[in-house]
Amino acid sequence: MLQLDPKKLRKRAWAERRFRLYGILALLFAGSVLTLLVSTIVSSGHSAFFNTTLTLQLELDPDSMGISRPYTKDNLMHGSYYTTVKKGLYRLFPEVTARAERRALAAILSPGAEIKLRDYLLHNPDAIGKTITLIVPVSSDFDQLYKGNLPRTGEHTRLSQAQMAWFDTLLADGRIGYSFNPGFFLGGDSRYPELAGIGGAVAGSFHALMVCVLLSFPLGIAAAVYLEEFSKDTRLTRIIEANINNLAAVPSVIFGLLGLAVLLNFFGLPRGTPLVGGMVLALMTLPTIIIACRSSLRAVSPGIRQGALAMGASPIQVTFHQVLPAAMPGTLTGTIIGLAQALGETAPLLMIGMVAFIANVPATPLDSAAALPVQIYLWAESAERGFVEKTAAAIMVIMTFLILMNLIAVIIRSKTQTKVE
Repeated sequence: MLQLDPKKLRKRAWAERRFRLYGILALLFAGSVLTLLVSTIVSSGHSAFFNTTLTLQLELDPDSMGISRPYTKDNLMHGSYYTTVKKGLYRLFPEVTARAERRALAAILSPGAEIKLRDYLLHNPDAIGKTITLIVPVSSDFDQLYKGNLPRTGEHTRLSQAQMAWFDTLLADGRIGYSFNPGFFLGGDSRYPELAGIGGAVAGSFHALMVCVLLSFPLGIAAAVYLEEFSKDTRLTRIIEANINNLAAVPSVIFGLLGLAVLLNFFGLPRGTPLVGGMVLALMTLPTIIIACRSSLRAVSPGIRQGALAMGASPIQVTFHQVLPAAMPGTLTGTIIGLAQALGETAPLLMIGMVAFIANVPATPLDSAAALPVQIYLWAESAERGFVEKTAAAIMVIMTFLILMNLIAVIIRSKTQTKVE
């Protein structure tokens, strides 16, 4: 009878425990780093979902606003409202009379205050000639001051002591407010951090992904079905398969260069549009979908094919009525993961011009637009302190989209697999 050395058994058991300990420590380290990263992003960006506002009483004199009767939309759109808003702020500090001091005081107001008054009059033209109370946004520096992101002292302080004293007075009078900022989700880009939003970038990414899905999904499935079910093992087929596998590992910037050379310069498609961006992302996603679909087709039990053929079905009927539905869970999972990767790509979109300053929300794939990762890239380059929180908040949004897309992939795979079984 074979006798085991107790020392060797203890040594082996200790080695196994040590290996398990190393694995646990590695997981704890990775989890702590991920937690630190996410907490840093959340702490830096959560304040971007809110904005600081100022409540003013404004005298709506049509002469000072440059508005003539009738008060139509065209006349109101061409009015000048900034002076009216400034006068409302000046009345709160009658002791400030010097031109330089008034200029410093007016720096509390955001350019969005003028837009806010204009939009109010477009919906309430009867208010002209009256005195109203209006809530307007403050400028980025005072917004960051209220949020605690801008120091009051030191070399990084951009505000004077007088400006901070005026702001503290407004705060003590209850005129400073803090509310949810819907403009961050609905508005386009802006040179002013307090007015910048991701609405245009989200719309651009949505249009690009729709174009990507419409092109890559049917083409990817068709190519995978042909290569796996109908093609013969020839040299040409092997070359195509090798190229598909190689394309899956090609850097995304190469696809951007391809789109720039072929789609823009050769075919003359409109530059910087989601249409071109979606086509480039489709080229990048196509190998992932083909590989995922082929792997799923291979995983289908041979008994399904043999049983269908034994019942008199043709090879095409076997493929499209039996094999492909059984392979659809893995195919959909690979497709959604490929789209999630495409959502976070920046380099190919930079190459085809989706990097311009776009203040409007695109309505169609043919309108010039930015994408969400490109918007993050642009904001990260800005020196304004207000864009730091915007960048972190946009990262939170794109991370949420990626998590939801992966969750949808898991749900679709689970439900489709249950139906197939």
